[in-house]
Amino acid sequence: MRLLRLLVPVVVFALASPGARAVQDDEDWRMFGNALALVQHFVRLAAQSPDPAVVRKGVDDMLAGRNPEANRAAGEMMDEVLRDMPQEQRAAFVSVARDILAIARRDGAAEAAREAAAAPLERALQARKDLHAMGLRYWDERQFLEAVRRGDRIAVDLYLAAQGLARNPPAGR
Repeated sequence: MRLLRLLVPVVVFALASPGARAVQDDEDWRMFGNALALVQHFVRLAAQSPDPAVVRKGVDDMLAGRNPEANRAAGEMMDEVLRDMPQEQRAAFVSVARDILAIARRDGAAEAAREAAAAPLERALQARKDLHAMGLRYWDERQFLEAVRRGDRIAVDLYLAAQGLARNPPAGR
């Protein structure tokens, strides 16, 4: 998932920042635990659902701040990172973090749009393969009309999904 590839460098950057290295071990481990909790949320979403739309919604909810656990972990992590950071770098760091979130949300929306656009084509291709496996030609209007006459609902549905027939096939063929 692209988002995970984006998230890992952010976590590594946050953990390697001068402010993070300057704090005591307990604080380092607390920040690492928060970073790990964030990554765990993303990974759990991907692992729990085979449906990319469900995963995308969960990730979008996290990125939009609608996941209380992720909000808490991210907030604590940012507090740790920003605690010892000079004001000049703090503003730049926060700006970069916001931009990364915006990129992640935009990329997620673009990926969702690509998948939505590809879905009808994939259904049509699968329907064509299924018709072929049944010994039927997806472009053959006569075979389609014969399927209609004999009440073969499966074949008719496949013909329609295959999108290989003229919009209004001639009735007399």
